[in-house]
Amino acid sequence: MSITTSVIICAYTEFRWQQLLCAAESIRKQTASVDELLIVIDHNEELRHRAKQAMPWAQVIASNGRPGLSGARNSGIAASTGEVVLFLDDDAVAEPDWVSQLLTHYSDPHVLGAGGAAEPVWERPAPRWWPAEFGWVVGCSYRGQPHTTAAVRNLMGCNMSLRRTVIAAVGGFDDVLGREADNAFGCEETELCIRARQVIPHGQFIFEPKAVVHHWVPRSRSSWSYFRARCRAEGASKARVARTVGRSAALSAEKVYTRRVLPAGVARNIRDGLTGDMAGFARAGAIATGLSITAFSFLSAKTARAARVSSGAASRSKHEGDGSSANSGPSPSSRAERPGSDRVDALPAGAHGPPPIANLNEPLPRIEAPEPPGRSSNALDGA
Repeated sequence: MSITTSVIICAYTEFRWQQLLCAAESIRKQTASVDELLIVIDHNEELRHRAKQAMPWAQVIASNGRPGLSGARNSGIAASTGEVVLFLDDDAVAEPDWVSQLLTHYSDPHVLGAGGAAEPVWERPAPRWWPAEFGWVVGCSYRGQPHTTAAVRNLMGCNMSLRRTVIAAVGGFDDVLGREADNAFGCEETELCIRARQVIPHGQFIFEPKAVVHHWVPRSRSSWSYFRARCRAEGASKARVARTVGRSAALSAEKVYTRRVLPAGVARNIRDGLTGDMAGFARAGAIATGLSITAFSFLSAKTARAARVSSGAASRSKHEGDGSSANSGPSPSSRAERPGSDRVDALPAGAHGPPPIANLNEPLPRIEAPEPPGRSSNALDGA
């Protein structure tokens, strides 16, 4: 049988209007068939109306989830129908064979999802001090990722695809995580991938470097202040992920990255500096600084969380001694901080997705690979 696909692009701001148009158009130009493109507008009615007028061939819908990227993605998932759901950022442009390269891997029933590389498109030239190991700061590929097709712990959010059955099995994206308009928090795709592997241990996620998107990097994100802010947000986000899936799972890939990739990067850039590339010293310093900020933010968030838990336990103990809190149940804030434990379904109310996988010890249903490259009939072409 052939595979059905849904592509979801989430947007929240008019300031990336031209990028959104380019992202959507790149889906229309795919060599593999795309059954539907959903553009999910995150709580911005003016933008939704504008997008609906400009792109009548796409399904433009409003997010009815919690504000932020995770809520918007969950809204798109609930409204989509494809067996495989692909995610593209609103400021990224996919190569024409992007969908085809990702779908190839779904012929293996053990593949839960597949993602690819993100090449940066800098609005102004990349700073010479910016280390290749920190491409993730601007949502792009970075040194330390595989150079060839390989199994990975998690996919990058700007370029990823997931089986619908996998999304249903884990309840969607955790909307406590995910970027919002006023912050740089993230790791929602990391958390989902880890949860999926915990629920479906025989499954795997595939990184396919030939599935390429080009990710816009505005000048505001090529500054030293943004570099530091994003590292702080990454550390805090990883602490949140660790609370949900466990510290060992949350930091498994980071251990290799910090123990091997970053020390090698420091050494290489120092050598570059000694051989005449003075910016190499700055890159080595940026690696050390970025690691320090991220680690400190992670530990600070963990410490703050432990203090809140300790304070809450002491308060409950005091109230219990006074006989004032019998069977009061968990507070809304405690449920928000433990999203995986109390959530039954992270998709918006009324969603009618497929049922969860019945037997998680059995391989997932086999889906045939797409036809060989060549211009296929794209359902969006005639719209």
